[in-house]
Amino acid sequence: MNTPLFEALLRLGDDRLVLGHRTSEWCGHAPILEEDIALANIALDHIGQANLLLGYAGTVEGAGRDQDALAYFRDAVEYRNALLCELPKGDFGVTIVRHFLHGVFSVLQWEALSQSTDPTIAGIAAKALKESKYHVRHCGEWVIRLGDGTDESHARAQAAVDQLWPYTGELFMQPADEASLVSAGVSADVSALEGAWRAQVSDVLRRATLTAPEGVWMQRGGREGRHTEHLGHMLAEMQIVARSHPGAQW
Repeated sequence: MNTPLFEALLRLGDDRLVLGHRTSEWCGHAPILEEDIALANIALDHIGQANLLLGYAGTVEGAGRDQDALAYFRDAVEYRNALLCELPKGDFGVTIVRHFLHGVFSVLQWEALSQSTDPTIAGIAAKALKESKYHVRHCGEWVIRLGDGTDESHARAQAAVDQLWPYTGELFMQPADEASLVSAGVSADVSALEGAWRAQVSDVLRRATLTAPEGVWMQRGGREGRHTEHLGHMLAEMQIVARSHPGAQW
């Protein structure tokens, strides 16, 4: 039986692994060379965070699975990432808006986790916080540039906000099995982060002349292993080499 700490680490690690892989799909395809390099670095940051988190999850589990086993030999129903992270990369506007929305959440989450009573989590959070602050600054500037740019860039950015907004609510749905971890100061109560997230996101959207949808139904399920069809397709591509050569050392 998986422990609450193991599940909490999977939620943290899977968000970053899945979003990192999605971002890596832009390698060689970004609109300008500088952004191609920036997105590649953001992808590497996420995958590096996932490497640390899933490595620790394997240690906590104590079943002999390391970060590679958890990344490449789990099926979609065993993944605990938020649905927001697994949606197709879409156009450049979708990618930028998604990184901004998730990035603001990540900064708040890492700030809370940097005070964790678990020294390993606190150490990972302190490192990841610096990276996530860069992601938010970079993508926030792009959101403003796209939203307050040409008619087409504004329309695409607004369409991205409309598409992604219904998936943001899941980020703040606190898993019941983490209650003991929150009480012990190990984990962060994500439901307490929503107010600060909304304030920061709303400020940037206002400057970008973009509008957040109101009264939309918030999608959920990823934290419990109920995913869209997109994750299965993504994992098939991500895992094919490892599954074709199990036990291989690279």
